Amino acid sequence: MARAHVLTLGHRQVIERLWGQGKTFEQIAGVVGVGFSSVWREIERANSSRHGVKNPLGAVRGGLYRWGYRADWAQTKADSRRGRPKPRRLDDGRLRQQVVEWLARRWSPRQISMALRRDFAGVPEMRVSHEAIYQSIYLQARGSLRELVDDALRTGRRRRRSQSRAAQAARKAVRGRPWVTEEVHISARPAEVADRAVPGHWEGDLLIGRNGTSAIVTLVERKTRYVLLGALVEDRTSPQVLAVVCDLFGRLPTHLVRSLTWDQGAELADHARFTLTSGCRVYLCDPHSPWQRGSNENTNGLLRQYFPKGRTDFRTVGQTDLDTVAVELNGRPRETLGWDTPAEALDRLLLAPTA
Repeated sequence: MARAHVLTLGHRQVIERLWGQGKTFEQIAGVVGVGFSSVWREIERANSSRHGVKNPLGAVRGGLYRWGYRADWAQTKADSRRGRPKPRRLDDGRLRQQVVEWLARRWSPRQISMALRRDFAGVPEMRVSHEAIYQSIYLQARGSLRELVDDALRTGRRRRRSQSRAAQAARKAVRGRPWVTEEVHISARPAEVADRAVPGHWEGDLLIGRNGTSAIVTLVERKTRYVLLGALVEDRTSPQVLAVVCDLFGRLPTHLVRSLTWDQGAELADHARFTLTSGCRVYLCDPHSPWQRGSNENTNGLLRQYFPKGRTDFRTVGQTDLDTVAVELNGRPRETLGWDTPAEALDRLLLAPTA
């Protein structure tokens, strides 16, 4: 029998008859076509002992009082629970005024929710979850307060994005990205990469130009933060991107090219052939997890000083220009390197004896 999604009066009448016959929760669930817990919850919250109906069956099941159950009363109670529309906490009043005031300051719903807990600790009616604020914004965005989305939310989205998007992205990666396998997932990356103890492990990405029509390759070595930049002359398909990566790595000795960590973009779909020809292992991050390439993300942020987001057409930027920018970045003292520069850190590795 197909599972019922919502109990109807007919279902409840069957429950009443079977429950009166002394059937178990499991037996009733099998007849009605719902889960065991659905029957248990239904009888637990709508039993006759809670509205004054005398139990006709007396003590059963090891001496425990067996609840009575009436389908008509249970249906009435269920109908009242489903009444719409229900009042929303942010429809009016002092709470709404405070939330709107903080939204006008561009506070996030999460910040507002926590500030309410702190500033109105003894006033429960001044509490609201960040999810309720989001829902209120998106409902209002369809009507008179549409400007609230543009002004208050950093993303400017007009619909709530599912909180399970990371899980959805992971499923999509398995279904639609056959190049993402267990062997190249970041969880398979050796510990020596994570702790930055051994040089030669790189992070990479594409820095996208204006209107998404152009890009460059950005690489950064995890231990020294040394940067390599590569121009994409034709397009950003996997063969083109990996050819540029090979050219950039060709500037280095082989012992300084051990692995490359990238996101799950299609530009790395041909990673198996790249590893076979270069000997450099590839590891792919989880979806929506830029912190797994933290050094590269930071580098891309620094590069926006030279190539402003939304205004740069990388088709007009040649490899010579990119090399000049890379030299400047590699010449900056870095606190994480004890105020040495990435260039100095790499020089020490190049001069060190290799095993």
